[in-house]
Amino acid sequence: MDLINNLSLGFGVAFTFQNLIYAFIGCLLGTLIGVLPGIGPVATIAMLLPATYALPPIAALIMLAGIYYGAQYGGSTTAILVNLPGESSSVVTVIDGYQMARKGRAGPALAAAGIGSFFAGCVGTLILASFAAPLTEVAFKFGPAEYFSLMILGLIGAVVLASGSLLKAVGMIVLGLLLGLVGTDVNSGVARYSFDIPELTDGIGFITIAMGVFGYGEIIANLAKTEDKREVFTGQVTGLFPTKEDFRNMIPAILRGTALGSMLGILPGGGALLSAFAAYTIEKKTKLRPGEVPFGQGNIRGVAAPESANNAGSQTSFIPLLTLGIPPNAVMALMVGAMTIHNIQPGPQVMTSNPELFWGLIASMWIGNAMLIILNLPLIGIWIKLLTVPYRWLFPAIVLFCAIGVYSTNNNTFDIWMVGAFGVIGYTFIKLGMEPAPLLLGFILGPMMEENLRRALLLSRGDWTVFVTRGLSASLLAAAVVLLIIVLLPSVKSKREEAFVEE
Repeated sequence: MDLINNLSLGFGVAFTFQNLIYAFIGCLLGTLIGVLPGIGPVATIAMLLPATYALPPIAALIMLAGIYYGAQYGGSTTAILVNLPGESSSVVTVIDGYQMARKGRAGPALAAAGIGSFFAGCVGTLILASFAAPLTEVAFKFGPAEYFSLMILGLIGAVVLASGSLLKAVGMIVLGLLLGLVGTDVNSGVARYSFDIPELTDGIGFITIAMGVFGYGEIIANLAKTEDKREVFTGQVTGLFPTKEDFRNMIPAILRGTALGSMLGILPGGGALLSAFAAYTIEKKTKLRPGEVPFGQGNIRGVAAPESANNAGSQTSFIPLLTLGIPPNAVMALMVGAMTIHNIQPGPQVMTSNPELFWGLIASMWIGNAMLIILNLPLIGIWIKLLTVPYRWLFPAIVLFCAIGVYSTNNNTFDIWMVGAFGVIGYTFIKLGMEPAPLLLGFILGPMMEENLRRALLLSRGDWTVFVTRGLSASLLAAAVVLLIIVLLPSVKSKREEAFVEE
């Protein structure tokens, strides 16, 4: 009964004219920029975060959530049409989606992605609404020691779920933690690692790193390719909607992907990415029907399952953010930044101190998903036209937009130079095959970890055993150790590498 009352409160907030307009703007902007090659949800939200400064907190978060769904949908559009995943969890969609597009079946592929995403988004939001309240009760039992242990588990989760080398993933997290130390020490007020540069005494801006590493880094990587390598899809799209046979194949795949994504999305460290890979692997293991196209050659299940899984995973990834205040992935880390801008402390107290915001945001997810499906299916033709714009015109516009976005946060030209520097660093990461998402998680969790570590030690008068003598903290640390041991086992390590080679 409480759930129905809470959801009715949420829909009352979300259905106001102002919030509906901002949800629509978020979906439209997110889709538009998500479709552009080289820009995914992280860069999109990072660029548009400054635009939310002047908005009321609820409208700002509803708009950012809309941008998240829109950019994710846009990521699948570029994956299918251009063979360029707009985000990491769309990597798997490329395998069969682009093959369908090459055969003139881009319409059914995009429709399968849209329908799968909508269904999975609705289910994921229902799970979030159902489990948020009980998990918030658990969250109130967390002290500084438990939060520190949970963040350790989150960082190890990020290492485990990052694609490529484990050593590189650890290196990225450590670099993120180190970058998080730059600025002024909270306890002593002394500047650390600022190298006598006044602009660094406030620390490095999260938007600066996100835009540089993800936005500029991808642009430089695209420019490094020859013209023919980044040539966009210009083939004919015949028929928008899937056939009866397509529906027969994709409905079970959507259901399997949604179930898997809903469970794996809650895991810290990139549930949406893991969900997409796991869903695709399960579909490949499922027997092909007579006359069905083999995987890797344009099977619609290879689009519907991972897109459903990553959308369900992205919805349930709000659970640790809203209930514990812990961002499980890079996009959620940006949402923490948005909440902080509006003086909202993410965590269990949001539900009790600001129920309109909490339930309004959850209700807006249903509205956002519905808007996306209505908005995107008729716009497929426009996206195909947009993708034929020569990259030499496209990239200066993206660079300019990023520069304006980062300058508007602090009105400081130093930030623009920093974005440029991080763009070069981001390009270096791409060349070295290092995934930048763990760096972003390390950067956002680093200061929080330090604060909770210090607080726990102050409360225990410097006794380090506090982390293992408190039951919940010890359990979380034990889970982190088990996760690390499992992933280091030779058999699991080789299987993990095999899974990620698929991209």
